Amino acid sequence: MKLFHIALLAIAGLSASVSAYAQAEENATATTVPEKNSWGSKLIKSPFGLGLDVQTKYVWRGMEMMPEDSAPVLFPSVNYSYKGFYAYFMGGYSINGKYAEVDAGVSYSYCGVTLGVYDYYYPTTDSKSDKYIGGGRRTGHWLEACLNYTPDKLPVWATASTFFYGADKYTDGADKEKQAYSTYIELGTYYDFLQSNRVSFAVGAALNKSCYNGYEHDFSVCSLELKYTYNVAFKSGWNLPLSVAYIYNPVFDKSFVDFTASLAF
Repeated sequence: MKLFHIALLAIAGLSASVSAYAQAEENATATTVPEKNSWGSKLIKSPFGLGLDVQTKYVWRGMEMMPEDSAPVLFPSVNYSYKGFYAYFMGGYSINGKYAEVDAGVSYSYCGVTLGVYDYYYPTTDSKSDKYIGGGRRTGHWLEACLNYTPDKLPVWATASTFFYGADKYTDGADKEKQAYSTYIELGTYYDFLQSNRVSFAVGAALNKSCYNGYEHDFSVCSLELKYTYNVAFKSGWNLPLSVAYIYNPVFDKSFVDFTASLAF
């Protein structure tokens, strides 16, 4: 009997050991990071990124984008970056369904200089007659060329941009429709605190009769923006920038306060 009990205990111990070993192997297999993807290529850090911005008041370069039926706007985006090259798609949708926007762009950065071409598309939200591709002279696209300079060792930036094609048009004195070539410049500076918290100030101006001043003025300052950004840092290493901006437009004598939350993945 003693030999029988000893044999049972030995078998039970061996079974437990085998089971524990198998469980450990299973856990190790489940947590092991593969070295190749499903196509057999070596895994690398993804060059893609996702983002979602939430704005309580959509003001862009001093312009109130929703003067009527105003509501918070969501901006989902996807981007690709590689060695200075950057491309993105972004949407803009108000929570009340009264506003829609689809943007795309490509840019290249080198030594603080960024040159980009961007497309802003503004479809209607209550019609199926919009044409994303085509549309002729009545296109809803605004194509822009933009040059930005942000030096590494100076807390400043400078931007110059021009709409060179699309819906940026005005009617002249002879009642003829012309391309406006709305041109915008901006100069800004910032002061950083711990954990990337920042206070920034920017001055933006239109150089000609343009969309920024209702096609009624030549040179005009159209945006004064003072913004504070608080960066919420989590233990996981993820950051959540929250910002509040006070914006004043001298052209139309209007002021706004805008809160923005920026999520990036």
